[in-house]
Amino acid sequence: MKKANKLLKEIVVLIFALLFLSPIYIVFANSFKDRGELYESVLALPSSYSFQYYLQAMERMNFISAFGNSLVVTAVSIFFLVILSSMTAWMLARTNNKLSKIIFMSFIATMLIPFQTIMMPLIQFMDQIMRLTNIPMLNTHGGLIFMHIGFNSALSIFLYHGFITTIPKSLEEAATIDGCSKFMLFWKIVLPMLKPITVTVIILNVIQIWNDFLLPSLVLTSPGLRTIPLTTFYFFGQFTIQWNLAMAGLTLTLIPIVIFYLFAQKHIIKGIGEGAIK
Repeated sequence: MKKANKLLKEIVVLIFALLFLSPIYIVFANSFKDRGELYESVLALPSSYSFQYYLQAMERMNFISAFGNSLVVTAVSIFFLVILSSMTAWMLARTNNKLSKIIFMSFIATMLIPFQTIMMPLIQFMDQIMRLTNIPMLNTHGGLIFMHIGFNSALSIFLYHGFITTIPKSLEEAATIDGCSKFMLFWKIVLPMLKPITVTVIILNVIQIWNDFLLPSLVLTSPGLRTIPLTTFYFFGQFTIQWNLAMAGLTLTLIPIVIFYLFAQKHIIKGIGEGAIK
């Protein structure tokens, strides 16, 4: 009976796994088909495997430039997110008063606000900042990075805060007694101990920022500044859709983040478990 129940559970898990992976299969399989073969059967395997559509998609997307744009935006955003979020979370966790609790709960509350409800006021506000300060906030990578830091900081602070509360204060107190300054205390003592949760924060934010389409579509208008997800949109025209090129472009978009995830996946559960649950 136990073996039958175990077998049934494994079958159910396998079915759900296949359903989950089916969109990936459809995208990958159809990226090798011509238009006629694609419309004949979406689920069938391609009759031949040629990378001509990938080459055409890379040319149409200006893939090298778009890849570089995505890499710069993601890397710089992650760098500042890790530094600023860990510092903020550390101070909030170690400051035991009502103000710190209010600030922390305010960060948590922002995680409940859908981006779609504030995206138009956000762009209008950034336009006003540009006019008042002459700081380019729209149609620049700097403005996009600034917004990514703002929108992703709440989750990062939440994860860091939970992890920091598990670190004994005695370690910091001992370093302070030995003459360690606040600045050196963070960089030499606290930050190295945050490595497990830092890896998790990096992974989650890389996946979100790399795959983000909506925010870059609102901020970036110049073709030379577009990120990879943004360039795939232009395969979907007003009257025609080049599905085979679009599928090839989507596959090219997925490959870097899948490779990154495969190398870093073992840290996700460990980091979240140690940071959020404890």
